[in-house]
Amino acid sequence: MAKAAIALGSNLDQPAQQLTLAVAALAELPHTVVGAVSRFYRTAPVGYADQPDFVNAAAWVETQLSAEALLDALLTIEQRFGRVRTFVNAPRVLDLDLLLYDDSVMLTEKLTLPHPRMHERLFVLMPLADIAADWWIPSRQQTVAACLANCLQSAVGQDITPL
Repeated sequence: MAKAAIALGSNLDQPAQQLTLAVAALAELPHTVVGAVSRFYRTAPVGYADQPDFVNAAAWVETQLSAEALLDALLTIEQRFGRVRTFVNAPRVLDLDLLLYDDSVMLTEKLTLPHPRMHERLFVLMPLADIAADWWIPSRQQTVAACLANCLQSAVGQDITPL
C-alpha cells in the first residue's frame, strides 16, 4: 500500500460540508483507506480575491491505486461534486490536489509529484502538518513541518484560522 497526501478545498455551497462529504468519497475509493484528516481551516482566497473564503483541509490515505489512478479518482470526485473549471483560481465546490505519493518524484503531462507549489501554500502546509508533520518532501529535501516554518516566515498577510 502506498501512502498519499491530498489537499482538500472548497468555497461554495457550504464548504465545510463539502469537505466532510469529500472525505467520505475518499473512503469509498477502491483499495483505499483514509488514515487521517486534519482540522478544517478558513483561509482567504489566493490569486483571485473577489470570492468567498475557502475551507481547507488535508488527508492522507493508504492505497493500492497508482499515483495516476488516484489522481483520476480525485478528478472524478471533483466532477461528481459539480466542479467547473472556469478560470485559474476561480471559486469552486471542491478542489482535491494530490500532494505526495510515498516518496515519489514524478513529472508527466498529467501529474507532478510532489505538488510543485505546496511548499509555498500555508493553506496546504498547515492542515498537512496537523496529520503528517514529519512527512519528507523529496523535492524540497525537508519535512512538511520545516516547509511550514519557512512558509510562516513569509506568510505576512495570509489569513488562515482553524474552524
